[in-house]
Amino acid sequence: MTCSFFGIFRRLCCLIAVLLLGACEEAGPPVQYLGGAAGFGPSGAPQDTISYWDGDGIGGKPSVKISLGQQRAYFYKSGLLVGISQLSTGREGLITPTGQFSIIQKDINHVSTKYGDFVDDAGNVVKPNVSVDDKRPPGTHFKGAPMPYFMRIVDGVGMHAGYLPGYPASHGCIRMPEFMAENFFKTVSPGTPVTITN
Repeated sequence: MTCSFFGIFRRLCCLIAVLLLGACEEAGPPVQYLGGAAGFGPSGAPQDTISYWDGDGIGGKPSVKISLGQQRAYFYKSGLLVGISQLSTGREGLITPTGQFSIIQKDINHVSTKYGDFVDDAGNVVKPNVSVDDKRPPGTHFKGAPMPYFMRIVDGVGMHAGYLPGYPASHGCIRMPEFMAENFFKTVSPGTPVTITN
């Protein structure tokens, strides 16, 4: 009962903080950022004490609000905050668009057609972090980056599981820890509204 009461109390405090301050700094044990399909990110990755999901078993129409300045996503069901996720959005020159959007496609095993690595025939990475348009080293081919739990909001941009270095670092997409991307993915459907602000 005490643990359950503490969980409810913590979420209530967080909701008040979000409403009053636009932020949620929860206390609790730190959890390593998940690195998308590759598992944990490199050593020295920042700790995630923010992300949580309380949306299971709660009904209602889903919606997502993303703050680029806070690098966080807020997930609601019928206006009730049920989850917050740390993010890594578009870096300088590849900014994540702002505005009113909706989910237009879901693909659990999505792979980028534009960004990835040049690999040899054995699958070894010869040149990492390239664009498909970059000059390809001899004997290599392009292998798109995995983007699990992809939820497209506009052509070329979506939410998905990926590495979070603690700052905007993507090509415009909205990366989140894998467990959060999975929860968002199973809860949204085409048409779910997504609002992105600075």
